Amino acid sequence: MTKTGVIFDIKRFAVHDGPGIRTTVFLKGCPLSCWWCHNPESQSAKPDILYRRHLCVRCGTCVETCPENARSLTENGVERDATCCTICGTCVDVCPSGATEKVGRELTARDLMEEIERDTPFYDQSGGGVTFSGGEPLTQPDFLRELLERCGDRDIHRAVDTCGFADPSTLRSIAEKTDLFLFDLKLMDPERHLEYTGVRNELILSNLTMLAGSGKTVHVRIPVIPTITDADENFDAIGRFVSRLPKPPHVRLLRHHPTAMEKYARFKMERRLPDGMDTPSRKELGRIASRLTEYGLEVSY
Repeated sequence: MTKTGVIFDIKRFAVHDGPGIRTTVFLKGCPLSCWWCHNPESQSAKPDILYRRHLCVRCGTCVETCPENARSLTENGVERDATCCTICGTCVDVCPSGATEKVGRELTARDLMEEIERDTPFYDQSGGGVTFSGGEPLTQPDFLRELLERCGDRDIHRAVDTCGFADPSTLRSIAEKTDLFLFDLKLMDPERHLEYTGVRNELILSNLTMLAGSGKTVHVRIPVIPTITDADENFDAIGRFVSRLPKPPHVRLLRHHPTAMEKYARFKMERRLPDGMDTPSRKELGRIASRLTEYGLEVSY
């Protein structure tokens, strides 16, 4: 029987999530809560309702049609009582202005493969494939495993974008069916990692060591977050660690984009990054890349 999972987005013609032209599938659920998370809607494993107050015309249609009476019209717009909302999507169906949106949908691996296979000609022409991202795709291991198996049966290149915080046995079973891992490294100090992501990093580093030793192709990706991950001592620690791995992985720097931070207000989630945090310049990325190359690593940004 085909497995069922929850995704929140599919991005076609992606060119930064592995080789060639790719389809990136975003799965919901993540064990981390990074301060700079660009997809905060991915952290919960369940579907959710997004409300854009600036689009709401205060017509009250969603209030009148909600089967659970979970919505009310106030002077500040529509409020939703999450304790009784069942995420049925009725409010989304009747909203005339697009102010409400259901984030996350359940579907089977078989149905998702039908969407993935539409782009097969682009994979064949460009040497691309599918990247499973999130959230953290390893939080849905059975669903992910079936998708990887189905892609393998169709000779579609398979990449998994992971934070590495997963049971090692789960990661090993997924690795058997994965062609490329995009592995995030954020902070090397375990206490700072706990402060800014919600978990310590010992398991993450152990899993990266295991993958590198398995012969799997791994690319390490480092988010460059001003005042948090961009300290020289953090990059020196990363450089030392990665350079000592079996077959040291390629390293790619990912710069912070503050435009994603407006999602926190839309989802009524706490935003912990301060306002006014700039995107790191290419000059700064180049400086960091040069520092990492001193450890014998191949670095891009």
